Amino acid sequence: MNDTREHILNVSFNLFLRKSYKEVTMAELVEKTGMSKGAFYHYFESKEQLFLETINNSISSLTPDFGEFSKDSLYEFYHQYIVYFHKTLNSFKSYGNNLDSDLTVNYYWLIFDALKIFPSFQGKMLEAEQGELKAWKEIISTAKKNGEIKSKMNDEQIAKVFIYTNDGVAIRGMLMKLSNDHTSDTLLALWDGLYEELKG
Repeated sequence: MNDTREHILNVSFNLFLRKSYKEVTMAELVEKTGMSKGAFYHYFESKEQLFLETINNSISSLTPDFGEFSKDSLYEFYHQYIVYFHKTLNSFKSYGNNLDSDLTVNYYWLIFDALKIFPSFQGKMLEAEQGELKAWKEIISTAKKNGEIKSKMNDEQIAKVFIYTNDGVAIRGMLMKLSNDHTSDTLLALWDGLYEELKG
């Protein structure tokens, strides 16, 4: 991606995050990028096109690289995920130091908007979900093989408990306007408890 396109996407994400898809206008987007109208429209012909690329870009950048997580230990894997989770929550502070919880809520609304506006966007979400499920299942399978955990639940069931707990804690923290530290600590405590149960 070239620097100008990336600049437009970053400015657009900031605006969409602070307001909403409906409230942001193309005129405002052009103004905030500091570009001429002609130069801007060279890259994006419509707000819809820009919004779709912006949200796709954000999903990609906020999805962890599971290849960098431990492949030998479930315990290390989920602790590395907590570090990623905390960094992701804190990344919203760069868009407004005192608005991080509101901006996290806005991010979820942007995803819902994208799902309503672009039926094909659901495929992007399913792709990310399948990648995450695959990574969790692989480390859980390894943890069973090396005797790290013992459980009668199958790998997919265990993976979904980790994933869905993460989703629930993130949304609860967002709705209750809890600090990022509190949300991360809550998730870690739950996963530590689950891990002890899985160890048998």
